[in-house]
Amino acid sequence: MFHAPHGYQRAPLPPAREQEPETPLARTATATPRSGAGAVPTPATPARAATPVPTPGATPAPKHRDAFFDNAKYLAIVFVAMAHMWEPVMDGSRATRALYIVVYSFHMPAFIIISGYFSRGFDMSRKKIQRLVTGVAVPYVIFETAYTLFKRWADDPDQSISLLDPWYLTWFLIALFVWRLTTPLWQSLRHPLPVALAIAVLASVTPNIGDDLNLQRVLQFLPYFVLGLLLKPEHFRMVRRREVRLLALPVVLATVVFAYWAAPRLGLGWFYHSSAAQQIGAPWWAGVVMTFALFGCSLVLTACFLAWVPGRTMWFTVLGAGTLGGYLLHGFLVKGAGYADLFETYPWLSTPLGEICLTVAMAVVVTLLCTPFVRRLFRWAMEPEMNWAFRRDPVENARQRERRPAAKVSS
Repeated sequence: MFHAPHGYQRAPLPPAREQEPETPLARTATATPRSGAGAVPTPATPARAATPVPTPGATPAPKHRDAFFDNAKYLAIVFVAMAHMWEPVMDGSRATRALYIVVYSFHMPAFIIISGYFSRGFDMSRKKIQRLVTGVAVPYVIFETAYTLFKRWADDPDQSISLLDPWYLTWFLIALFVWRLTTPLWQSLRHPLPVALAIAVLASVTPNIGDDLNLQRVLQFLPYFVLGLLLKPEHFRMVRRREVRLLALPVVLATVVFAYWAAPRLGLGWFYHSSAAQQIGAPWWAGVVMTFALFGCSLVLTACFLAWVPGRTMWFTVLGAGTLGGYLLHGFLVKGAGYADLFETYPWLSTPLGEICLTVAMAVVVTLLCTPFVRRLFRWAMEPEMNWAFRRDPVENARQRERRPAAKVSS
C-alpha cells in the first residue's frame, strides 16, 4: 500500500533497447525496431521513430509513477486520519458515528487492495527481500518502539516494548510484512481468494488466536490483500468508467443513510477486524455472516471511492509517495491530543462545529506529513537504504564490472 523504498537499481547491460516505462492504467504502444542501419521506410511499412540505444554506463530512466494510484493513496490516508480524529468526539453524535462507520468500511480495505496490487511482482529474490526489510520491517521496529516510548512517557510508565504485540497503527506494517512474504503462495494457488476468505472466516470465530502480531487483523484483512494480487489494470479502468461514477453517488448516499440507522445498533468492533465474534459479545455464527457481509460492503464502497479518484496529475499527486509518513506520524498527534485531555478541556470540540474544525485540521496536518520535505526528513526511519547490512547481488557486481571499462572508453 505504501511507497516502496529505494533498493538497488540495475543499469542495463549494453547493448539493450530502451523500453517505455509501464503504467498500470495506461496502454503503451510497442514499436517494432527496424533492421538495418540505413533502412528506408516503404509505403507498406510506415516509418517509426528509431529506438534509442542507451549509452554504456548511463543511468536508467526513472520509473514512471501512475498518478491515479498516488491520488488514491493520498485521499485514503486523509480518510484514515480524519476517522482517527473522530474517535474521541463521536460519542453522542449519531451523524459522526455514521460517517465513521462508512469510512471504516473502505479506507483500510482500499489501502490493502492497492498494497496487494503492487505486491504482485514480489518474489523471494535478494532485491525484493531487501526492500521488504528496509521498507516494512525496519519502520515497524522503529515506530513500534517509538509509539511504546511515547505512551510510556505520556500515559503509562509501565508500558513495555514488545515487537510481538503491535500497538495502535503499527499493526498494518507487520500485517503487510506477513502478507507480502506469503505472496508466492497465493500466486501458486488455483483459487486463492476463496481460501483467503475461508481463513478470515475461521479467524472470526476463533477467540483464542491471541494478540501476537495482531494475527486477528492479519487473517481477517487477508482477503483484501489477496484480491489486490489478482487484480489487473483493466479492473481499475473498469471502476473508473463514467457510468460507475454516476452509480457510485446513490450507492454512497444509501450507505450513509443505512449507517445513520445502524449507528446506535451496530458495534464498531466488527469494522476493526481485531477480535473474534465471541470477543465482542456475538454468537460464533455472526462472525461468518459479518465476514462475508463486510467484505462485500467494503468492495462496493472501495469501488465507489476509486471511481471518483482523479486519474490525472493533481496538486496532491506528489503526496501519494509520502503516505507512509502521513500514516505513521499522525498517530502521535491523535494520541497526544487524548493524553493532553484536549477534548475534555475544550468541550466545544465535540459539537458539530468543533468536529468540522477537527476534520479540516487533521486533513491539513496529514497533508503536510505527506510532503516530500517530511519524507526526506524521516527517510532514515521509513526508507533506509541499509546497503551495509546486505550482501551485494552477484549479478549487480557483474554489471558494475562491465560498466567500468565501458565508462573508461566513453570518457
